[in-house]
Amino acid sequence: MTSSIMFRSPEARARIAAWFDRFHERLPVPTRSLEVSTRFGGTHVLVAGPEHAPPLVCLHGALASSAHLLGELGPLVGRYRVHAVDVLGQSVKSADARLPIDGPAYAEWLTDVLDALGLERAHLLGVSWGGFVALRMAQVAPARIDRLVLIVPAALVSGSAWQGLTRIAIPMALYRAFPSEARLARLVSGLFSSQDDLWCAYFGDAILGYRLDFRAPPLATPASLAGFTRPALVFGADDDVSFPGAKLLARAKELLPHAETELLEGCRHSPPTDDAFRARLCARIARFLGGDAATDVGAVTGVGDAAGAASPPASPGLAARVA
Repeated sequence: MTSSIMFRSPEARARIAAWFDRFHERLPVPTRSLEVSTRFGGTHVLVAGPEHAPPLVCLHGALASSAHLLGELGPLVGRYRVHAVDVLGQSVKSADARLPIDGPAYAEWLTDVLDALGLERAHLLGVSWGGFVALRMAQVAPARIDRLVLIVPAALVSGSAWQGLTRIAIPMALYRAFPSEARLARLVSGLFSSQDDLWCAYFGDAILGYRLDFRAPPLATPASLAGFTRPALVFGADDDVSFPGAKLLARAKELLPHAETELLEGCRHSPPTDDAFRARLCARIARFLGGDAATDVGAVTGVGDAAGAASPPASPGLAARVA
């Protein structure tokens, strides 16, 4: 049997696959599961929401999945046809492959996904690592994006190397070498805004099971985004070690001069997983995307019972969760 690119063992992959099923079973909305072909490998997509509603394509963060993401953004399903895509190289549900992080590969992959879904143009939302993929799409194929939403995205700024080392890298290394609840709690405290038991347990298995990808996406430049002129909304988190919120929003304004920006106060890289926060976030996104979505998002009740998705610089949390 060929060894996995993404997982440390077949048993680790099976554990993560079981976690996907667990998060998927908790979704309070019906979904349709699709497998589409791309030049880089098969890609899984969860689709939910009214069939003829405006399309919203969502990209989760590292070590997460479409089911994690949909659990965080479920209120939007009342207004949009949500296509939650399992990002290649970051989800157990898509091909066991990793793409180059420099160059157009991720945009080419997402273009193939949109073509397979029959979407000439769609709203695009990306969290953490998914935000990097969305930015790459804005650079390479801007005409395919209607409106762009970025939540604690990678590829805009870098955080403090010292804080990254002491609050994330060292706790992660200690947990991987000597797993314990105490070491996991220390690691999670540097990434998550709320201590969600389901998310913490999942994240622990993900950190132990994945072959972690520590490549840092290259930072976007004004020249690389000069061709993207569509509306954008960017969220930063004020206590994000990986992508400091104030710095991130200032850079977003430099790269996307007409973008709307919002600082999530009191939040680490992975925003809160409670229903109240989800409702506020989704209402804000709906207002930006337009129409009467802000009133429609409340039509879906119970969304948020499942904890969000994570993305470790891609790290978990809305960012892992939705990152």
